[in-house]
Amino acid sequence: MNEYASHTHWIWSPSWQASCHNTPSIMFFRRTIFPGTLPKNGTIRISADTRYKLYVNGILVETGPSRGDRQVWFCDTVDLLPFLTEGRNVIAVSVLRYPANPLLGNHGMFRTPVPGLFVSGVITDADGIEYDISADEKWKCMLNPYVTFYAEEERFAPLIIHEQAAGNRAIAGWNTVTYNDSDWEAAAEYPRKQVPGAVSPGNLLDRTIPYMYREKKHFLCARQNEAARCSTNASDSSAVWNGIGEEEWIKLLRGEAGVVIPAHTRVSITLDAGEEMTAYMHLAIEQGCGSTVTLLYAEAFVLDGFEGPEQIPVKGDRTDTEHGHLAGYTDTYSVDGYGTADSAETYEPYWFRTFRFVKLTVETKDQPLFLRELDFEETGYPLKVFTHVSTSDETLPDVWEISERTLRRCMHETYVDCPYYEQLQYIMDARSQILYTYAISADDSLARKCIDDLARSQRYDGLLNCSYPNMNPNVIPGFSIYYILMVHDHMMYFGDTDLVAAYMGTIDRILHFFEMNLTPEGYVGSIGGVNEQERFWSYIDWAASWNESSGMPTAGLGGRPVTMETLLYIYGLQHAARLAAYIGRNGEAERYRKMAQRAGSAVMKYCRGRNGMITDGPGVEEYSQHVQVFAILTGLVSPEEGRIHLQKTIVHPDDYAQCTVAMRFYLFRALEMTGLYACTDRYYETWRRMIRLHCTTSIESETYARSECHAWGALILYELPSVTLGVRPAEPGYRKIRICPVPGYMTRASGTVRTPKGDVTVSWRMDNGRMQLQYELPEGLEAEVVSRQEQNEQNNDI
Repeated sequence: MNEYASHTHWIWSPSWQASCHNTPSIMFFRRTIFPGTLPKNGTIRISADTRYKLYVNGILVETGPSRGDRQVWFCDTVDLLPFLTEGRNVIAVSVLRYPANPLLGNHGMFRTPVPGLFVSGVITDADGIEYDISADEKWKCMLNPYVTFYAEEERFAPLIIHEQAAGNRAIAGWNTVTYNDSDWEAAAEYPRKQVPGAVSPGNLLDRTIPYMYREKKHFLCARQNEAARCSTNASDSSAVWNGIGEEEWIKLLRGEAGVVIPAHTRVSITLDAGEEMTAYMHLAIEQGCGSTVTLLYAEAFVLDGFEGPEQIPVKGDRTDTEHGHLAGYTDTYSVDGYGTADSAETYEPYWFRTFRFVKLTVETKDQPLFLRELDFEETGYPLKVFTHVSTSDETLPDVWEISERTLRRCMHETYVDCPYYEQLQYIMDARSQILYTYAISADDSLARKCIDDLARSQRYDGLLNCSYPNMNPNVIPGFSIYYILMVHDHMMYFGDTDLVAAYMGTIDRILHFFEMNLTPEGYVGSIGGVNEQERFWSYIDWAASWNESSGMPTAGLGGRPVTMETLLYIYGLQHAARLAAYIGRNGEAERYRKMAQRAGSAVMKYCRGRNGMITDGPGVEEYSQHVQVFAILTGLVSPEEGRIHLQKTIVHPDDYAQCTVAMRFYLFRALEMTGLYACTDRYYETWRRMIRLHCTTSIESETYARSECHAWGALILYELPSVTLGVRPAEPGYRKIRICPVPGYMTRASGTVRTPKGDVTVSWRMDNGRMQLQYELPEGLEAEVVSRQEQNEQNNDI
């Protein structure tokens, strides 16, 4: 019998009770080995249901696994050698297990009926002796009963990562070589029938993306009673906060010294990271038995009152300490008091936290508490930015800075819509995020995973879950169309025929859903409605006039069709036709082109208003900027006619629902196509206003600013390199490059754009209405140079 057949290397606690299945739990595992000489190699494969943290001799080595689902489970290969020593070594793993019930744990992290830890590996010492560390009964385990996870909100809690934890000397140093695990139980290995290799978690696949980075950081400032005191320029060392000298707090923030909080004292300090952050928190404590430490995480200071259908706190200046206050989610830690000068009591919440501000509150009892360390490890996808652009608009570097930070904070093991509230990979969001990533780094690792993730979410009817990985159903029909655009983008940038062929079936089924829902007139019928009131959600954008209908055009109320869903269908057909032709499916390509023409004819016949513009619904005299934009993008109206309609929505914004941050990418494409790109100046004002309000990342929407960090708003990362410098693929896989700078309102621009074929350098300057253009290409790359300046220089007066 071979090793695979006889061992699963999946282990868990034999005393796991049925009651444990209903609450998130943390299980500790340890394996001790005694190499006779210094190890010369040691590599393991590791995975877990649901999450793991791997330690070697007390040092955190890696976290994972990469997010999978019911069909695919990912496994990591980790080099242990840098952390091994001669003599005793301890491999320790902390596993966070979420309940199988999808509503009782993090929505974006799949789990299976089998809670477990998988380890397979060997450590070899200098004498060539091998030490098998594969998971079996030689591993020991213990349930950590001192941490409870709770739902962050009553109505909608997709994360469930926040904790109520307590220190206990029984588990102090549990992952170190000096810890005594003699009273831990031996782990039990699952038999093969419990971990079949065909499905998760037995269906282990190698990790497809890089590991997340971790970088130690310190808070920049501390605030008491919302009065700022910055660690970088503190001058009044005599100031006293809560009875503790200011200089003491400053030294704590710098990592130079600790702070003693006297017995029977309540201290509250607000810490400022200086920018939106995704990071693992770390506290080190001495003494303080019975004390309570509370950490409140917030993205911004908010004002009194609420607004919008979701009752979001009112926001103004994000640093307004005079009128604002902090509101957010909390971790609470009860101090045991076992920490000493030689060995501190530490608290590190399991999952990373998103914050700009952290309000620290400490309440001591009979014993003073010495807060030795308070810092964090920034984390995220290791994005490397190579593209840089300079323009005549001196306000845009700040916009680029907050946009780049926004994209970074929304890139982890998947693209995420927002790191604070949901951490879910939405299709519409991800399509834009992926394009931004291509434009500044030419990195498609996370994009490939996203494309594959989303394909596995396909339902019986052809639609995709609008966010995935997600254990819960969440369907926005139009979002499936953005998936087609996503695959098309990858074709244009990377030209991978195998990838297109692999997902063409997914695309066919998406389009089949819309085809089956066409009305006799030829447009898409009513396929959704208001969120949580209909089977599907017909979300389009967070336009202010659509807030009460949850982002759906009000023309769709009462079960009426929404024109935007037909326009999206047409747009998807057009892109699918090009994809099909690319892999030689010419008949299918022609069929999709004809279907797009028929649906377009239906729109032009039934969705033309009395003023000649496209209406939000058949026979409904309601209009939005969105349908005018997509009528242009799909070619249903000529650039000349589209220009007239789009100008009306710009000049009279109160008469037309406006594209918000979420839809600005598509608005900018229409502005470019109609010669109105100079109007981007007024739309960049949205981001300039964010900067004036001291945002450090791009907000979700001007009219719905729940999230402070939504990467569909990192639009400038695409616009400057791809449009202002004009560097885009002219043919699939960048076989030919298109250089078509669009000056808009600018007078000069220069920079370097990273492409999959190398760096392209472009510089241009307007001289008496003519563009003086220079560029350099990677060797062997052919350029198609197009001038669009004439149609983009006449619209500053709108």
